[in-house]
Amino acid sequence: MLKELYIENLAVIEKASIDFTSGVNVFTGETGAGKSILINGINAVLGQRITKDIVRNGEKKAVITAVFDGVPKDTLRLLEESGICCEGDELIISREISSDGGSMGRINSRPANVSLLKEIGTQLVNIHGQHDNQILLSPEKHLYILDSYAENEELLEDYKNSFKKLQELSRKIKQLSIDESNKQQRIAKLSEIVNDIKPLQLQPDEDDEIENKFLLAENSAQLSEALSTANSQLYGDDEAVGASSLIAMAASKLTEFSEEFSDLEPIIERINSLRIELDDIAGELIRLSGSLEINPKNFAMLSERRDIILNLKRKYNTDVNGLIEMCDKAGEELLALTGDENSIEALSLERQKLLKEVTLKAYALSDARKAAGERFSKEVADELSFLSMPNVSIKVSQEKGKLTVNGLDNIEFLISANVGEQPKPIAKIASGGELSRIMLALKNVIAHRDDIPTLIFDEIDTGVSGIAAQKIGVKLKQISKHRQVLCVTHLSQIAVMADNHLLIEKTVKGDRTVTDVKTLDEKGRVNEIARILGGEDISDTTLKNAQELIEKARDVII
Repeated sequence: MLKELYIENLAVIEKASIDFTSGVNVFTGETGAGKSILINGINAVLGQRITKDIVRNGEKKAVITAVFDGVPKDTLRLLEESGICCEGDELIISREISSDGGSMGRINSRPANVSLLKEIGTQLVNIHGQHDNQILLSPEKHLYILDSYAENEELLEDYKNSFKKLQELSRKIKQLSIDESNKQQRIAKLSEIVNDIKPLQLQPDEDDEIENKFLLAENSAQLSEALSTANSQLYGDDEAVGASSLIAMAASKLTEFSEEFSDLEPIIERINSLRIELDDIAGELIRLSGSLEINPKNFAMLSERRDIILNLKRKYNTDVNGLIEMCDKAGEELLALTGDENSIEALSLERQKLLKEVTLKAYALSDARKAAGERFSKEVADELSFLSMPNVSIKVSQEKGKLTVNGLDNIEFLISANVGEQPKPIAKIASGGELSRIMLALKNVIAHRDDIPTLIFDEIDTGVSGIAAQKIGVKLKQISKHRQVLCVTHLSQIAVMADNHLLIEKTVKGDRTVTDVKTLDEKGRVNEIARILGGEDISDTTLKNAQELIEKARDVII
C-alpha cells in the first residue's frame, strides 16, 4: 500500500508529508484548497504526463516522493529485471520536475525513466477520477473493460499475433498483385537500378578509397620530382655534393685529430650515426619514388571507374553504401515481381489457411466474451442494487462484425433504468450521479480480477447525495477490507467512513498562498464533518450531529 507521500514545491503546496494507513483514507477541505494537487502529485510520481506549470511559482523544481510497502511479488520481479533491488517489500519512488520542463525519476535511489515509473505505477495504484466516467460514454472502451473482467489477455494476445500475420500476408499479396501497367513500369525501374549498379560489384566505402588513389596518381609527377630532389640533396649529383658525402668528409677530417684530442671520438660516432640514418632515409625515398610509377592504362581505368561511380551517385542522390543497399533491395523486389504468379498462388493458399485459423481464434475469443458478459451483467447489477439503483440493469450488447485487431465483436454496455424498459446506450440515459455509481460498480467488479493494492477515487461522489452517497461510502469501506482506499470527497456520508481523515487547508502566509495537509484527530474529525454539514457557522447541534454520524459509521457492518 501507499505508506507515505512527501511533496515539496508542488503548485501551492510548499511542503507536505502525508502518512497513510490501510483501510479508507479520506481527503476533505474547502473547494479550491488543493485536493486535486495531491492526486496530480501521485500521478506524477507514477510516471503520468505533467507540465512545468506544476512547479511552485519562483522555485527551481518540485519533488514528489512516495513510499510503498507490501509491494506485490510481480512488481518486485519487474524491478529486479530492471536492475533495481528492494530490501524487503518496501519501495521508494521519487520524481523531480524542473521549472524548465525537465524531469527525473528514481526508484530506491536508482535512476528510472518515465516508462518504468508508469509500468510500476499501474501495478501499485489505480486512480479513478471524474474523467473516467467518460469511458462509459465511449462504446469503444467497453470491449477493453469486458476483456479485463474476463481475463482474456492470453486469448487476445494469441489472436492479435495471428491477425497481424494475416495483415502482413495480405499486404504482401496486394503488393504482388498490382496492375500490369504499374507492374511493368516498376520492373523497368528496378531493372535499370540493378543493371546500373550490380555489374560494378561495388564495395563498401569504395568511393572514398578511389578518390584517395586518384588524387595520389594525379599528383604523382610532382611528388616523384620532390622525392628525387630530396634524394639528390642527401646523396648528391653531378652538380653538387650531397649531405651524406659532406657528413662523411666531416667525420674523416675530425678522425685525423682524434688521437691527439680524445674528446672528438664521441662526436665522430654521432656524425657516423647521422650518416647511416641519412643513407637509410635516402633508400626509403628511392623505394617510395619507385612505387609512384603509375601505369597509364591503370590510371585510365581508375579514372573511368571514378567517373561512373560519380555519375551514379548523382543519379540516385546517395553514396556508394546507399547504392549497394538500393541494388540489393531492387534485386529482391524484382525477383518477387517477376516470379509473382507462383508466389501469389502459394501466398493465397497460405492466407486461406491463416484466415481460417484467425477466424477460429476470433470465435473462441467471442465465446469467452459472451460467457463473461453474462457474469459481468449480474455482478454489476448486484453492485448497483446496493448503490441504491435496484431497478437498473446492465446488458452487454455483443454484435459480430468484420475481423479487426481486437476480434470480430462490437461490444457496448446498455442499461435499463426502470423495470420493463428496453436497455439503451448509457450516454442516452445515465445522469452524472448515475455514471459515478455505475463506474464504481464496474471498478469494484473488475478489481476482483487484479492485484492492485491501492485504489484512489477522486470525487467519485459527483452528482450524488443522500442515501446513494451513504451507500457509496459503505461500498468504499467494503473495498478497503481487501485494498487500500484513498478518496477525495465533499460529502459527509463518505468522509465519516474514514479510517484516516486528512484535511487540506489553504492559508496565506506572508504574501504567499500555502496549502497544508494534516491528519485529523477525533475532535478535528468532528469539526470537519460539522463544517461539511453546516458550512462555516458551526452550531452545537451540528457538532452533535457530526459526532453521531461518525459513531454510526463505526457500527456499519461490512
